[in-house]
Amino acid sequence: MFDFDGPICRLFPDGSSMPVAEELRDLVTRCGLADLLTGRLRTDKDPHLVLRAVRRAAGSRLTADHYLWGLLSRLEERVTAGEVAAARVAWPTPDADALIRSLAGRRLRMAVVTNNSPLAADGYLRAHGLRGHFHAVHGRTADPDLMKPHPDVVHRALTGLRLRPQNAVMIGDTSADVEAAGQAGVPFIGYGRNELKRARLREAGATVVLGAYASLLDVAGGRGAHDAAAHFVGEAARR
Repeated sequence: MFDFDGPICRLFPDGSSMPVAEELRDLVTRCGLADLLTGRLRTDKDPHLVLRAVRRAAGSRLTADHYLWGLLSRLEERVTAGEVAAARVAWPTPDADALIRSLAGRRLRMAVVTNNSPLAADGYLRAHGLRGHFHAVHGRTADPDLMKPHPDVVHRALTGLRLRPQNAVMIGDTSADVEAAGQAGVPFIGYGRNELKRARLREAGATVVLGAYASLLDVAGGRGAHDAAAHFVGEAARR
C-alpha cells in the first residue's frame, strides 16, 4: 500500500497548496464562520486542516444542518479541484515508478491509500502509465474525520486486496501514515525525502525509514514485495 503525496509524487511542491488553503479560508469567512479559523488554521498551507475544522465544528449537527453540510461539500469540491489540477504537474518521486513496476512484475497486489482525492491520485497514475498496476485507489471520503491518522483508508485497502494486516506493507511519509498503519496492524516503511521528514517519521514511531527507494528496489527486484518488507522490518527489529 502506497501513500500518494510523497511516496509516489510531490503533489504540492514548495508550498503550492497555499492558494487552495486560502480559497477555503476565504469561503469559510464569507459564510460567516471566520471564528473557526483559529491558530495555525489562519496561515497553514494544508487545506485539509480547514476541512477537518469545519467537520468537527459541525459535530453531530452535520446530519441535520443543511447549511453546514452544504459548506463542507463546497469545501471538498474546491480541495478536490485543486488536487486534480496539481496532479497534472506533480513531481514524480525518484524511483517510485520503477519500484511500482518491479512489484507489479512479480504480480503483487497494490493499492493507494491517501488523504487526497482519489480522482487526483487516479489521474496522476493514469498520466504516468501506472494505474494498471494498482488494484484500487482509496482516498478521501465525504467525511474528513476518516482521513489518516484514522485507519479507515487502510482497512478499505486490506478488504479490497483480500489481505491480512500482517501480510501487507504500507509505505508512507507522515506521522499520520505511521499511526494509521499501526492502528490497522500493518507493517510500515517510512519514506522521507530529507532528514527533517525522516526524523519526524522516527519520532512518530517508524523503525524502518528510507531516504530513497534504491535499496528497497534492489531487494524487491530480487525477492518480491513481501520478502522485501520482511527484510526491512526484520532489520529494524534487530537494531
